[in-house]
Amino acid sequence: HPDLETIWSDLDKDPVTPVNQLEMAPQPPTLSVTLLPFQRRGVTWLKKQEKGRFSGGILADEMGMGKTIQMIALLLSTYDPEKPPGSHKTLIVVPAVALMQWQDELQKRCTSPWKILLYHGTSRSRDPDELEKYDIVLTTYAILEYSWRSENLGRSLKSGHVYEDSALHAINWDRVVLDEAHCIKDRSSQTARATFGLTRRSAWAMTGTPLQNRVGELYSLIRFLHVTPFSYYFCRVCPCTSPHWPFLKSRLHCDECGHRYMTHLCWWNFEILKPITSFGSQGPGLVAFNKLGKLLDHMMLRRTKNNLVEELGLPPRVVRTRYDVFSVQEEELYRSLYSDIQRQYQTYVTQDTVLSQYASIFSLISRMRLAANHPDLVVAQAKRLTQKDTGEHTVVCAICYEPAEDAILSNCKHTYCRVCAQEYIGGCPAGQEAKCPSCFRVLRIDLTAPKFVYSNEKNAKGQNVSGYRPSIVSHINMRTWRSSTKIEALVEELDKLQRDDSTAKSIVFSQFISFLELVQWRLARAGFNVVRLDGCMSPQQRADTINTFMTDPTVTVFLVSLKAGGVALNLTEASRVFVLDPWFNPAVEDQAFDRIHRLGQHRPITITRLIIANSIESRILELQGKKKLLFDSTIGQDLESLSRITRQEMEFLF
Repeated sequence: HPDLETIWSDLDKDPVTPVNQLEMAPQPPTLSVTLLPFQRRGVTWLKKQEKGRFSGGILADEMGMGKTIQMIALLLSTYDPEKPPGSHKTLIVVPAVALMQWQDELQKRCTSPWKILLYHGTSRSRDPDELEKYDIVLTTYAILEYSWRSENLGRSLKSGHVYEDSALHAINWDRVVLDEAHCIKDRSSQTARATFGLTRRSAWAMTGTPLQNRVGELYSLIRFLHVTPFSYYFCRVCPCTSPHWPFLKSRLHCDECGHRYMTHLCWWNFEILKPITSFGSQGPGLVAFNKLGKLLDHMMLRRTKNNLVEELGLPPRVVRTRYDVFSVQEEELYRSLYSDIQRQYQTYVTQDTVLSQYASIFSLISRMRLAANHPDLVVAQAKRLTQKDTGEHTVVCAICYEPAEDAILSNCKHTYCRVCAQEYIGGCPAGQEAKCPSCFRVLRIDLTAPKFVYSNEKNAKGQNVSGYRPSIVSHINMRTWRSSTKIEALVEELDKLQRDDSTAKSIVFSQFISFLELVQWRLARAGFNVVRLDGCMSPQQRADTINTFMTDPTVTVFLVSLKAGGVALNLTEASRVFVLDPWFNPAVEDQAFDRIHRLGQHRPITITRLIIANSIESRILELQGKKKLLFDSTIGQDLESLSRITRQEMEFLF
């Protein structure tokens, strides 16, 4: 492969024009939003990249700087209304929470008559000819992964193992766009492999955090973009070249050339990943970092809010950390739990099974994090196990948050006191339909139905036959329940905020749905009007919940699962963020912070982390600092940050 000897020098021969020196693209006449100057230069860069060597690239502007609107402007620049629908064929893959938001942006921000398909739900077409009738197809990573898996791995049904062709993979797309492209950071995941299998002319990866934990995560983006030769596998002894590991039929011999696997290498691993993991920021490792920076210069556009302060006009953002300490009872439980977990971990160390017990160790860490939030989160699991056979359960009303009297079940599977439901529906303004206060879908409920009695009977899929999903609140004794230090710290912060500014809205993030359920119950009893978003909701339920928070002035607190709502949302109605439990990955938190600190925000932003000082959470904050240095040195190309990471810390991160 003699061409590999000159690939880095070839990049040097192709100088990169700084984006601030590019001409501004014209404002699309059919776009109702006026693009800022830096966004118009971004559109110029997008058009140039699409016509260049890579046929696309990575749009990595910091969160909240209008990546979506820049991509829509690119779509408009190549859209010809004179051509029939389906002449453009763009596939946009997004997280489920962003599906309805993308549809709204495309329909409300543009007057172009393009034809858009929302490819989601059980009634979606499996016919590729049907999809080709549309200019833009919107789908989710879950649907794309399911389609790929059904075609390549099949599904087990009662009738046997069934394979089904994927309509998404049968089309030769003009353009494929991945929003929140860090969703494919694990190259071996089925989601990543599903994106690799798409056929297209040009490809785009949009993410404000292209690297979150390890340099190796960038490979998935390089592989999706088909960046030759950096994402390819090569044989050392013959011209064999493959975009994937060519040992699917045999583990010993290449499917293409027949040579053994020891003669093959991944160019990305050989040139970038292995030198960095082996040498850190010294010698060959530093050379590899420089090579990576050179490659990213040619295929990635990264701008930050700090670089464009005057042009963006964003209000200031303050991040503060509030430290509290356990109560005596919480401290006693946490120390007991910590001692048990420490003994278990030492057992793994003694047996030299730490690496093979990764999942178990992660579970132990999660238990300590749960204990820092509320002791009930740790003990509730054991309590539920003791109630599993008896069916003992408290049905809670979604309106009064008390044990439901004469309970009835709605079509959206939420429970109510019969009287509460009657008064709630009766109090709805004339001409309007009552909406469920939990999921904000139109409330469909039979007020004359027999009393709902919880049963632990399961169907073939292991789901409750009634469709009712009990929360952790159903497993606690409400009359003797005690709050936790962290929950009361949140209540104190929100109380103070309401006294200072009764119109202020807040977003509360946590990774644990069960904890959000406890927080919601406590805040409701404290008089706050609260809504909640988690991964159990359908796209329409999520859209309804978000719309309620954004438009109803009485709803002041939005509880959001970090995994379900930490990305791809625009929540500029809020000006306060509370993070209840820190995550190992600072990029995930940055994504969450920028749900409100983005274009369209005009009020000063305050972000508060609630941390228990004498717990594992303090050490997680230290780990975040180390990973932030890695991001700055790689994506930000700040080699001073790289020099502050020790060899041992680099090995720990990788």
